[in-house]
Amino acid sequence: MVNNGSRWSGAAGDGQWWSLILSRGGRLSVADANLHDMDELEFMRGRVYGADHDDAGPRPGRLYVELVGGPLDGLLLDVTGRPDHELRQGVVLATEIGAYGPGGHALYAPRVDDVRRFDWRGDTP
Repeated sequence: MVNNGSRWSGAAGDGQWWSLILSRGGRLSVADANLHDMDELEFMRGRVYGADHDDAGPRPGRLYVELVGGPLDGLLLDVTGRPDHELRQGVVLATEIGAYGPGGHALYAPRVDDVRRFDWRGDTP
């Protein structure tokens, strides 16, 4: 795998793609926030999808991507240990706040020029 400026190209085995991102400083960091000055969308930023509400911040030693757009915009997704080929295909995440309400799902796929961000592709029942 080769870093061509801001884009990664080439082939790598499972885990190597994400390990390379980590080795190049690809971790997302989340700044502290003043909760009483934020609306609900701002509050969700920097929180980890699926984490306990009382402790939803990112954990050291884990690899995260940022979800961009759609109902889960701003949340972080823990991708630690997920196989490279699965991550390239994108993810389907359960959410109650998408177009289909409870039981619905949001589709996210890695951004071509920045694999640390997964863009929203739509909702599905």
